[in-house]
Amino acid sequence: MEMGIVVGRVTATRKDDKLVGTKLLITQAIDLDGSPLNSQPIITVDTVGAGVGERVFFVKGSIASRAVSEGSPIDAAIVGIIDSLECDDLKG
Repeated sequence: MEMGIVVGRVTATRKDDKLVGTKLLITQAIDLDGSPLNSQPIITVDTVGAGVGERVFFVKGSIASRAVSEGSPIDAAIVGIIDSLECDDLKG
């Protein structure tokens, strides 16, 4: 799983039948302090009701399609909303 922040929404009036009824969000991967990682934002399928500005955790690859329905054409899915985050100093 990876952490990210939702930075936008995608509206697609035409899409694969297995994606009908899903909410598509643009998610930027972040590190532990919330800074964006050096990767492009990706389109994720929302399975938990996340919104723009929320910190989330998401999965990528074949496991993402199982978050919606087996065999769905999905590369990334949001599977949780982060309420709080506590982490020891990893540099020490």
